Amino acid sequence: MPKPFGILSTAIRPPRAHIRATRRYSENAAPPARLSDADYEAARRRRRTEWKRKQGGQSFLDHLVINVRGGNGGNGCAAFHREKYKPFGPPSGGNGGRGGDVYILPTSHLTTLGSVSTRIRGEAGGHGQGTWQNGRNGEPLIIRVPLGTVVRELPRDDPRRAKDEWEAEEESFEGLTPSEKRDKMRENRWVHYPRYEDANIERDSFKDAEATLYKQERERRIVRRKKAMTPIYLDLDKEEHVERAVNAPLGIKQHEPTGYLIASGGLGGLGNPHYTTAENRSPKFASRGQEGERITLSLELKLIADIGLVGMPNAGKSTLLRALTGGRAKTEVAGYAFTTLNPVVGVVRVAEDGTFEGEISDHQVHEETLIEVEQLQERMERGELAEALTRNEVQDEEVQSDEIILRPGHRFDLVENFRFTIADNPGLISKAAENVGLGHSFLRSMERSLALVYVVDLSGPAPWEELKVLRDELEQYQPGMSRKARMVIANKADLLAGDGDPEAVEEAKRKLSALQRFVEAQMVVNEGSDAAFTLDVIPTSAKFSQNLSKVVALMRSYVEEATEGLF
Repeated sequence: MPKPFGILSTAIRPPRAHIRATRRYSENAAPPARLSDADYEAARRRRRTEWKRKQGGQSFLDHLVINVRGGNGGNGCAAFHREKYKPFGPPSGGNGGRGGDVYILPTSHLTTLGSVSTRIRGEAGGHGQGTWQNGRNGEPLIIRVPLGTVVRELPRDDPRRAKDEWEAEEESFEGLTPSEKRDKMRENRWVHYPRYEDANIERDSFKDAEATLYKQERERRIVRRKKAMTPIYLDLDKEEHVERAVNAPLGIKQHEPTGYLIASGGLGGLGNPHYTTAENRSPKFASRGQEGERITLSLELKLIADIGLVGMPNAGKSTLLRALTGGRAKTEVAGYAFTTLNPVVGVVRVAEDGTFEGEISDHQVHEETLIEVEQLQERMERGELAEALTRNEVQDEEVQSDEIILRPGHRFDLVENFRFTIADNPGLISKAAENVGLGHSFLRSMERSLALVYVVDLSGPAPWEELKVLRDELEQYQPGMSRKARMVIANKADLLAGDGDPEAVEEAKRKLSALQRFVEAQMVVNEGSDAAFTLDVIPTSAKFSQNLSKVVALMRSYVEEATEGLF
């Protein structure tokens, strides 16, 4: 490898005294202690969690401002037909194609706005060509967003709003003289046959066409201003379905749902045959395509879940969700705060007799995610999973028996009678309504839940204080939001009197009684009205899947009650 030369070599070479001092320090210093694989993995997870918490959960986007532009129309063509023995044919310029429209479509396949670009532009239409060839129209562009997205058009006085097509053109004219502004406007609107621009401007037919074009622009601008008086507001809480005709002939393409139109594409320009008049039989100019609509939208994602879990960090919400779903919910569990940084939605399936899928799962003890990964790795190394059946394989006795055996997975479909969704949200701390911690990123996802469930750590010194903070933060963010609460889950009950000590058992009973008295006295919903009720208090151990049947039965009743109220 050639050595560096010149001034570069002296600039990058460190001084010899610095090299000697560094070598002397490295020889005298003790070597750093090497962490075990488990400690290194735990430290890495904590570092990642702390970084995401400081970023405010940016990997999960629930609020986004996007600038949308419809596709520009294609330019018309100024051409004349030429063929053998006909050197001076008629005008043959084609029209430009229409710009592509932009639609927005809700889909259940997305859970975050991270896949939506902040700048979206529809496909431009094709330009017209000679021999009467029109340009192709631009393909429509569909923006796919998750279910529960609220779309709002930003008003004209919002500083985040981008300029529309008319304002952008006026801004480009700043600092120009009237004659330069007129020439610039003509350049943006007209296509001239080569070397005929100056002659076209002097013709009366061009002046009449220009006056007609400006009149049409004024009419479009008035329509656009009237349209802006009723800004776009879409609540995309339902997926769009298109019914396919059963008796439709084979080979006919079925139309897929496109969603809601938010920005129209510009019309294509006209070719020079359109400007033929009795006085001017060979017009040598054509019009350019119009610009597509420009609009700025605010997208706000509000997760749609039947039950929302509300609790302090490290209260056991993620473990509870995994226990209720039989370990199918992909949420991380660890022994430090702010483990859950993004909302996670799980599905709880219930049979007719009240049995839920998590109850019959083989995964009854829910450890921390890191511990479970290590246990699975050890079982694989010992060869315990070599003969294990996959979840799609069926035991021989199940095939031979006519009775339905309750099993998780796809076999639970035979007995499923009811299902509802639960959202595990990031931990709520004091002053969350002021956007402290994850703040609004968490609270926004709770607005649409049919019912809220408080999750507190019963092993803590004062779980009733946690309840008070949770209720106050919900009310500060949105007055009346705490009225959706239906239950208090006193989690981690296994940490109290786990060894069976009589004194510890009595102490656990006293703490649970104190929590119930606080709920009956301070947590009454709709107090003073005929619809007042007290929250249910249920002690559980999500880690060992204890006392969850009662929790599921109550949650099911809440969802059914709220659904009947909606319909």
